[in-house]
This record gives sequence, structure tokens and C-alpha cells, in this order.
Amino acid sequence: MSSKPDVTVTVIVYNDAERLPRAVASLCAQTHANIEIVISDDCSTDDTPQVARQLEAEDPRVRYLRLPVNSGGCSAPRNRAMEIARAPYLMFLDSDDELPPRAVELLLAAHRERDIDFAMGQVERVRVDTGKRSLWMPDLVAERRTVAGIDSEPRLLFEHLSTSKMYAKDFLDRHQLRFPEGIHYEDQLFSAQAYCLAKAFTIVPEPVYRWYIEPFAAAGAASISNQRHKISNVRDRIHVQTLIDDFLVESGHGALREDKDFKFLRHDFRMYAGDLPFRDEDWMRSFAGAVVPYLESVSPAALARLPRAERVVIQLLRDGRLGDAQIAARGTGHGVAPRETVTDAGGRVYWGPRIPVTEQTQGELDLTDLELSTRPFTTALFRHEILSVTAGAPGTLDLVIRTYDPGRQLAVGPHVAAVHIAPGGRRHTERFRIDVVRPGIYEGSVRLNLSAADLPLQGFAGVRHPILELEQDRQRNSGLLLAPLDFPALTTTVRPRFGVPHRVTVEPEGRGSGRLQVRWEPVGNAARVVRAAKPVMRRVLSRS
Repeated sequence: MSSKPDVTVTVIVYNDAERLPRAVASLCAQTHANIEIVISDDCSTDDTPQVARQLEAEDPRVRYLRLPVNSGGCSAPRNRAMEIARAPYLMFLDSDDELPPRAVELLLAAHRERDIDFAMGQVERVRVDTGKRSLWMPDLVAERRTVAGIDSEPRLLFEHLSTSKMYAKDFLDRHQLRFPEGIHYEDQLFSAQAYCLAKAFTIVPEPVYRWYIEPFAAAGAASISNQRHKISNVRDRIHVQTLIDDFLVESGHGALREDKDFKFLRHDFRMYAGDLPFRDEDWMRSFAGAVVPYLESVSPAALARLPRAERVVIQLLRDGRLGDAQIAARGTGHGVAPRETVTDAGGRVYWGPRIPVTEQTQGELDLTDLELSTRPFTTALFRHEILSVTAGAPGTLDLVIRTYDPGRQLAVGPHVAAVHIAPGGRRHTERFRIDVVRPGIYEGSVRLNLSAADLPLQGFAGVRHPILELEQDRQRNSGLLLAPLDFPALTTTVRPRFGVPHRVTVEPEGRGSGRLQVRWEPVGNAARVVRAAKPVMRRVLSRS
């Protein structure tokens, strides 16, 4: 390794002694080896100092920096590391994440290819609980290109992570660009500033960051993004938006406000909207008090770009109809109908039971374009809500289901419906009848026999969400089955005719629309024997 490193990678850490070695190991294994690794410790109180010093002793590229006082955020440890960085290019890594092996090589090559202010690449997301992998904002980074300033591609504002980029240190120093200290969501402001100040940056369509996601982490250990249950978290996010707005004006990029607002509405606000059904009245009032004043300032053009379901939620919040906003939020992103609609004298159809009074509310709650009553039956919008869930005979559930048909697509009278669930890819179906309660509303009862589900011989470990299917005139329509949000989890043991017994838990999905959720887990010695035999059977079959 030469005396001066090509790239400095800062690993910020706080009380994360367990995962820090994995993060540093991913840097030590980089295909471009001439790097400097700065572990910047935000005054940890666990074993992080000992672990960091051991890592420093094991590799001469590692330097350990400890802040004397905990800053409570990501900015200060990054900024202190930037002050001592020796390389002309900088990257940032969180201690619970990793860099893929070629990350430094790929981004450094982009810098050496042409004069740019930063290079950015794909972010691979890994669910800690399931191991499932996906790409963060894949459409934005699918094509290799050099962008001549953010004004030419404002949609890139959606990719606001600072960790997916390699910056020229001269660029950051020239503009005195540092992470804002004392606030959360610092990445959003830092990235917006970098985008606006950069004359050119290159996009590399390969993974350069591995981001581990723990959606169900304990509240005390959850990342800032997963602390949406705190009203202080809402206020922090709104505060950063105001700082970005001010910077856009100060830097001469005021024309980006619509795109920036669209990003806020479609991404930041949408995260909270998905949680609204699960919040209590006090939280909803506090949330509306924090977010509605800012919503009043967003660009009307940005609002108009949103899907109608999201615009409805926003307008109901602005009108103070907090309970209605929670009902509407269960349909965002899933094609779920409202419980009811109302039609004015001119034929316009609106969300809810009454015609809106103000022009603004009329415009936002207008569902006429959804063609609820005229669209094909296969794509018709219904709303299926479970009114009650009770345990029946062993391995069975008794469900009372209400179907809302605001477009009056169903012919008046009884209809055959079906509940489908497919553990291990094998569909199990229970048919039942729904009857008219009043115009546009149907109800029925069904017994879901989970013991009768045809599970794979080796068992099935996973989660499935039942769907409800309606049939009319030989056409079928499938939709989500929304669960009550407060029923206690029900657990039972099912014993399939073939294969191993399973522990089955039935519960409401704790996020999003709140679907009915069924979780399977093989149990007993037989389950362990079958799972152990699976790799052997695969090898035998591959040879045959």
C-alpha cells in the first residue's frame, strides 16, 4: 500500500460492538486495497472501544477516532472523521451495514474516468428477519451515465442516502459541505446540498452499499427511520424539509421545489401514512398538528402527481377528519375501495358519506376518474374487512367478513365468495356465501380450516396473507382481506395428513393496510429431521 490512501471510508459507530467487525471486514476485503478506514465512535459506552482498538491493531489501514462526548446523531462522527481523512476521496459506512467487495473499485474508477464531484451506485437492501434482498430506488440507478447537475434529472432527489456515494474531498471542502449537526435526517439535507452544488456526478449501475433493514427491531434499538411512532421523529423530518426548502432558494435552485415536494409526499409522508391506521386519537392529533402546516406549503403541482388514494388521506388530515384519514390510509397502494361514496347533482363521485363543501376538498376527494361503477369486474374496487376472528375447532378459524361495494358492481342478492391462502405455494380454498346487508354492503361467514391446507412434505416456514375472491358472470375479482387491528394473536398446532406438524399464528399485520396474517412454523423432532434431510435429497436428485 502506498503512503497515501486513495479513498478514506469512515465507519460511524455507537454501542455496536457486535456488528462493527463485520462492517470493517467488508472494507478490508475490498478489491481496491489502498484505502484508509476510520472508525469514528460517537462515545460508545459498550465494548466498542475495545473492539475498535483490536481492529486497528490487526490492520494498519484502520484508524480509531473516539468523540469525547456523545453527539446523539450521525453527523458529528462523520464530520470529525472528515477532518482527519488523508485521501482525496471519501465514503461513509454505518456500523450495521457493509460495502460489497467491489464498491470502492467501481466508484473510484468513475472518478478517474472523468472530472466529477461524486459517484453513486446501487444500494442493496437486506431484510435481517427474512434475508430477502432488494434494490433501493432501482429505476434511478439502472443505467450508467454522468449527470450534468441535478436540474437535468430532479427525480434523483429520491435517492437521498449519503452512504451510496463517493465524494471528491476537494468538492466538499470547496463548498464547506458538512453534515448538519444536532438534527436527525441529516442525510436528506446533506444529499440535497451535494446534488445542487455538484456540476457533474456519475451513476454506476452496480451495488456499492449493503443496507441491513430491521423492520421489527426493539424500539430502543430501532434506527431513526424506524422510530416513526415518535412525534419527535415527525417533527425532525418536517424540520429537515424546511431546511432543504431554504437551501433550494438560497442556492438558486428554487425551481426544484415541486420535485422535492413530490419526493417528500411520495416517500417521507407516505411512510407515516401507512402507519396511520395503527395510531390512537392522541397521536393522530399530534401528528396532524406537526404535519398539516407543512402540507399547506407544498407545491399543488407536486400534490397533483400523487395517486388519488394518497391525496385523499392528505386532504382528510387537512380537514381534521382524522378517523376518516385512518380508514382511507388502509387503501393506499393496494387498490382498496372506500367504504362509501356520494354523488353530487353533476355526477361527480366523492370519497365518504357527504359532498365536500370547499372547492379544495372537492378537488382532492373526487373519485370520479376511478370509474368505480363502470370499470371491468375483474379490476373493480371492493373493500373486504373482517369483522371478527375467533378460534373454532383445532386448526380452524371462524371469520365474519363484510364487503363494501361503493360502485354497486355486484348484482343485488347473495353471491359466492372464496378465501384463498397458499402456504408453500399450494393454494387452499374455502367457499362461502355473502348476503346483502344494505345497498353496497354484503356480509358472510366462513370457516378457514388451516389443518386441511396441503403443506409441503418438508414443512413450510413463512407468512401468508389470505385473499378474498368474488365471482360474477364467470369473471373473478380478488382483493385484500383486511383484519381487525386489535384482535389478540391466535396460536394453534395443525397436523397435516402428510408431513410434519406446524405451529400456526393468526394475527393482524402490524403495518401497511393491516391484512390478516397467518404464520407457519414446523415444530417437533420430525420437522428437524425433514429439514436436515432436504439438502441430502437435493444432492441425490441432482445426480439422478
